[in-house]
Amino acid sequence: MNILVTGAAGYIGSIVSEVLLARGFGVVALDSLIEGHREAVPPGAVFCHVDLAVRPHIEEVFDKNKIDAVMHFAAEALVAKSMREPSTFYAANVACGINLLDAVTRHGVKKFIFSSTAATYGEPETVPIPEDHRKAPINPYGKTKLLFEQVLADYRAYTGLHYATLRYFNAAGASAERGEAHRTETHLIPRVLDAAAGAIPAVDVLGTDYPTPDGTCVRDYVHVFDIADSHLRALENIEHVSGEAFNVGNGRGYSILEVLDTAERVTGEKIPRHLAARRPGDPAVLVASKEKLKSMLGWETQHSTLDEIIASAWAWKQKHPNGYSDPAK
Repeated sequence: MNILVTGAAGYIGSIVSEVLLARGFGVVALDSLIEGHREAVPPGAVFCHVDLAVRPHIEEVFDKNKIDAVMHFAAEALVAKSMREPSTFYAANVACGINLLDAVTRHGVKKFIFSSTAATYGEPETVPIPEDHRKAPINPYGKTKLLFEQVLADYRAYTGLHYATLRYFNAAGASAERGEAHRTETHLIPRVLDAAAGAIPAVDVLGTDYPTPDGTCVRDYVHVFDIADSHLRALENIEHVSGEAFNVGNGRGYSILEVLDTAERVTGEKIPRHLAARRPGDPAVLVASKEKLKSMLGWETQHSTLDEIIASAWAWKQKHPNGYSDPAK
């Protein structure tokens, strides 16, 4: 089976591509390289340097390659940027996704896995958050991901598309060859490891007065290998779970200070921290209910202890201290 992976030069897309190839799937890797890294694309994949904004180029990919299913990771994903440039997010996360869906429809591809986000829920009313929690995203990033989920439902109704939506919580960790190296890094664990390596002077701890055990935000971290496994399970059972959305999380939260303390123990390095005021809009606790994915697809985390997540990310960072070698755009 050949899988088209969009955003295959990005963090999650590249590692999922690696796992697909290791399990015997063919991979057609599509990326614009605006944010992704060419070096991150596994060598066994067929690489297509294509922007989803350009319909004829998408059409060429489907004309030249036999594609049996699509895993759609390509997206704009920085929350703060979405507040400054909402149009960029509606164009990339909705309009470009529709371009892709139209090509999928024209070429008779019926299997589609969508990379969504816990940001579709907004401020949680219950924790752990179940999939049927009300959807009230508080930024254009979450709004555009939710809108595309609704677009998928419409395409299913009129084209018979089989799709599943996977709502990630905090993706983290690395494989031996690929890791997290965003051109603008905002995620906690990579920044913690930057501080451990001396690349930045300290980690900002934004808020110490939350109603949590140590006063800092609690988040749910899930290893990218476990995310990859959730995609494969959804694909293998797509006819039975078509139209369903699944949380992909650990079901257990860790505070910022827990992450820092664990990283100090795993790396053996002192990690300076700067205690600062809260950032507006950050909920105190975001933790997934993972019961639906477990009950319907038999999924369970295998690599998502905080120690394993940080150890894998640290091993990759030591091997690639400057991330990937291609220059910043």
